[in-house]
Amino acid sequence: MSKLENRIPPPLVLLFVGVAMWVTARATPRLILPPSVHLAASAAVAALGLAFAALGVAAFRRARTTINPVDIEAASSLVVTGVFKLSRNPMYLGMTTLLLAWALYLRAPWATIGPLAFALFIRRFQILPEERVMHEKFGAAYDEYRRRVGRWL
Repeated sequence: MSKLENRIPPPLVLLFVGVAMWVTARATPRLILPPSVHLAASAAVAALGLAFAALGVAAFRRARTTINPVDIEAASSLVVTGVFKLSRNPMYLGMTTLLLAWALYLRAPWATIGPLAFALFIRRFQILPEERVMHEKFGAAYDEYRRRVGRWL
């Protein structure tokens, strides 16, 4: 299983899970909601997800460190400012939130398994390996950051 660590770019996982959610929604019963309700809810949640992801990318760019999650060894600095004061993984939180918005848009209860599956996969095969590398590269500074800021929120 460790062969999957840091191998599949999270945006590809996001896309795969999103398609699986769409297929699930087409094959299972949907909730009947007024369009204004499910569209407004999904748009609000999507905006939140996009904000977390974009703020995370912007913080990495300001710090001039890599946003490439497959090449974590290239990380050149520990980013602890901005949205990283709220979450150690705002981009993954943003992606998970976008999948939740997609589930709301689809109105398919079974599709809500998608964000959970994404979060579990990303935690195991992306976040945990990244945390090992960050500890190796930044030592006590990273350990202190981990004590202050939650993995997701």
